[in-house]
Amino acid sequence: MKLSEIKSHLSAAQAVNFLLPDGNFVPAHFHVTELGLVTKIFIDCGGTLRNEKVVNFQLWSARDFEHRLDPKKLLNIISLSENNLGLGDLEIEVEYQSDTIGKYSLDFHGTAFVLTKKQTACSANDQCGIPQEKLKQIFSESTNNKSCTTGSGCC
Repeated sequence: MKLSEIKSHLSAAQAVNFLLPDGNFVPAHFHVTELGLVTKIFIDCGGTLRNEKVVNFQLWSARDFEHRLDPKKLLNIISLSENNLGLGDLEIEVEYQSDTIGKYSLDFHGTAFVLTKKQTACSANDQCGIPQEKLKQIFSESTNNKSCTTGSGCC
């Protein structure tokens, strides 16, 4: 989800709820302890210099059980961050404490923001030497099922 999308959802929301991948909600008394711009400059395994930027939300739950962050307050925090950090319409990454600090992507379903699992992957698939998975095709469903030639994907 991009920053513009969360702002759009928040402008119509009655409450701010975050749903974890395991189906549990982040406790309603959570805080957004950080909202920032994270820049990652790295060289992938193929030797290509890469530069990635994301907007980072850090969620934290304390023992102040009466705390509630309403949509308007979160929109104000986002606006302040945009003005002071020069945030663009970037993808959002959410950090939340589980066994360790978990990093999640963000989605929206109805009335809740959903923290979705992130996976590692190779940024240089063409340079890695790892073969691409071959697509499996059912021969009887092939558009050309009369013959099977090299590279056709039917065999």
